Amino acid sequence: MAKAKATRESKTLEKIEQLAFKALGSVRAGKNPAVEIPVRSLSNVHFNSEKGIIELGDRMAEREFFNTNMAKKFMQTFLVANACRTLVQEGKTISIRQLFYKTKHTMKGSSENTFETQQDSDPIIEDVEVAMEALREELHLFANRRGLIVGQLTVNDAGDQIDLRRMGRGGWGIPSICEDDSLKFVRCDAEYILVVEKQAIWHRLNEDRFWEKHKCILMTTEGQAARGARRMLQRMSGELKIPIYVLVDSDPWGLYIYSVLKRGSINLAYEGMRMAVPSVRYLGMSASDFQKFDLSSAVQIKLNKEDIARAKQIRGYEWFQEKRWQNEIDTLLANGFKMELDGLLTKETSFISDEYVPKKLRDKDWLV
Repeated sequence: MAKAKATRESKTLEKIEQLAFKALGSVRAGKNPAVEIPVRSLSNVHFNSEKGIIELGDRMAEREFFNTNMAKKFMQTFLVANACRTLVQEGKTISIRQLFYKTKHTMKGSSENTFETQQDSDPIIEDVEVAMEALREELHLFANRRGLIVGQLTVNDAGDQIDLRRMGRGGWGIPSICEDDSLKFVRCDAEYILVVEKQAIWHRLNEDRFWEKHKCILMTTEGQAARGARRMLQRMSGELKIPIYVLVDSDPWGLYIYSVLKRGSINLAYEGMRMAVPSVRYLGMSASDFQKFDLSSAVQIKLNKEDIARAKQIRGYEWFQEKRWQNEIDTLLANGFKMELDGLLTKETSFISDEYVPKKLRDKDWLV
């Protein structure tokens, strides 16, 4: 394990140094130093139907030093890269917020700051990641963790063995960094993984000990999945080799949360191979559940203009063109209302645990 980690870190250092040596070579040759950054925009993103994920294209943009429009970002790119190099050499990891402060200072002889806000430094971190084809975690950076797991799984997290059956009501917090040299799956007795969008619904299922009664792993992303949660889910998919079902609200935003888990995101298209999980299945809520489960009108929330526009945008995505998906989105729009998982409590408090999810699974009522 230690050898694998050392090899990966030496490769990361080599990538950072190559970035610097290339710029230095241009200076010594009397040329304008520049760094090439892959374009991270919708125009340079495509859907790889064979792999089932969103990928970044080949278009590149040059960031030059002797260009008044690019000079500051050129400097910021190397400032962040150098800070990451120091972290890798020291074997220390910090948050992206802490990196902002570590690299922020007023340039000598001026009143100009290297960075004004974290909104300035975060895109530069992504530039460095994609330019060197290195994960943020390989640069010894992490974002705030988000997501909880409980159920039929035992893990080894940085040397500590943790039985996720014994996490009480709180659950095990998904680490920001989920690479295999620090996290191992020791034992899995689960038959499937149930991923829940909302923490409140996860708490309902956990309190009802759904994972124990139905022999599964219960996970919440707490909204749009953070990088650590997506990487964790992909690793579980590849290593545990059990089905994964996703439970989100019946609205365009729930559909997008599922889409990001399954296909990857446009913003992080350069990391699709490490984060997307094409095998996940959409369990619900579905727009047709209103009739299937005889729900009351109390669950209905009228679609607003933003909801409608977003639903139509998602309907146009290449990976949602299959007939069943088109029908799902058309039904949502025809209904004129969206529904939240929380609305299932209008039936009874544990309806989602006792009736809704078991029936959906039993009837194989899911979309892929």
